[in-house]
Amino acid sequence: MSLLVIGSAAFDSVQTPSGEKRSKVMGGSGVYAAYAASFFTPVRLVSVVGGDWPDEFTRVLAQRQIGLEGLEIRPEGQTFSWTGKYLENMDDRETLDMQLNVMQGAYNPVVPESYRDSEFVFLANDPPASHLDLLSKLKRKPRLTVADTMDFYIHHEPDALRELLRQIDGLILNDSETRLLTGLQNTIAAARQILEMGPSFVVVKKGENGAFCLTRERIHLIPAFPSERVVDPTGAGDSFAGALMGTLAESGKSDPESIASAMARATVVASYCIEGFSLEQLERVTPGHIESRLAAFRNMITF
Repeated sequence: MSLLVIGSAAFDSVQTPSGEKRSKVMGGSGVYAAYAASFFTPVRLVSVVGGDWPDEFTRVLAQRQIGLEGLEIRPEGQTFSWTGKYLENMDDRETLDMQLNVMQGAYNPVVPESYRDSEFVFLANDPPASHLDLLSKLKRKPRLTVADTMDFYIHHEPDALRELLRQIDGLILNDSETRLLTGLQNTIAAARQILEMGPSFVVVKKGENGAFCLTRERIHLIPAFPSERVVDPTGAGDSFAGALMGTLAESGKSDPESIASAMARATVVASYCIEGFSLEQLERVTPGHIESRLAAFRNMITF
């Protein structure tokens, strides 16, 4: 079953503690999420880029059979760009520069008619107002709508975010964002309070400590895959979310057991993402690689 993904397409410039650097590689929440989801289900991407977006980047996405009818190109504009530096622990990073460019101000996504019947929708890390605009353009309420968010929107778009929470089925965010959104320091208590804001489940990412999913009936915990080689963590969270949603769309299910299974596959996909810059490692991965690492992961956490 097709998955509709809305999120940024961007240029990333990254510096790691080892001194390695990459400039203007392909990135963005929508790109990572769509690419990761495409291992499991057909994907429809909605995003916007400038005239400086390389054709080669478009070909990389098209080779994964990601639908690009919703990729808006503004020839006179410049693509969103981010420059960051990772600290020694490879978890924390500093944003050195961020240029919103074509995403400056209110971004009203272009949703092709062929996308408006999507039953599974993932709202990647974009402004909540843009998410609400996209949802208003769909023909009917999707079977499953899940959103990601970040500290910037919690601070600067609280009203739009609150409205979005009333319209979605699931929310994905990290542990610090969970506390920021609720004002509670206990992450479990904070996630439980988010359930009262509208979603039926919350997935909290905890970096190298894994993730958990909380519903009103249960909690499911999953560790991170123990990677020995961390090259670039950029996009790992977006890849996790995209793979989770791709797995759910493939199965057509969103019950707690299906979400738990999807989290395991998402963890494995994210473990590949961090082993290279941009999409370079994910481009080498096959479904067979994912299933093999998933089997190894299952053996690690079974007792």
